[in-house]
Amino acid sequence: MSRIDHYIQDVIMRGGAEALEDGSAVTEAHHLLLAIAAIEDTAAHRVLTSASLGRQAVREALDREFEHSLSAVGVSLASFDLPRPSRDPKAPPKLGASAWLALDRGVAACKGKKDMRPAHLLLGVLDTEIGTVPRALALAGVDRAGLMARVRETLAHESW
Repeated sequence: MSRIDHYIQDVIMRGGAEALEDGSAVTEAHHLLLAIAAIEDTAAHRVLTSASLGRQAVREALDREFEHSLSAVGVSLASFDLPRPSRDPKAPPKLGASAWLALDRGVAACKGKKDMRPAHLLLGVLDTEIGTVPRALALAGVDRAGLMARVRETLAHESW
């Protein structure tokens, strides 16, 4: 397997672990974003951390998005003492629609899979107008379009 194949496999595995932590049956794009933010020594990680979006900051943004989405329908997390979600750890989460779309967009962002780098996968996760990721970033005050421009600029100057 190539270096990018190992990286994508690592992102998917870590994303699956994030989904399990959330109690989710599927790995979605926001789980991939958490995984990308956690894998150091890549241009994707450097772009995220330069925008103050380390793994913990991404987790906090996603938690705010969850609370905000619930409040939009009149539900407050503070009003309930919810148990931690649970899932069967032996049944790994499947890739959900938003994760597949993010992977597809990442591949489409480069000339071909052999030219793909981690920042392309980050672009795939960021390049959507709808869903959990853009809502979480907006609530965190992140300029998603500006972040994508930084990713593209990094791709032009960094190899990995």
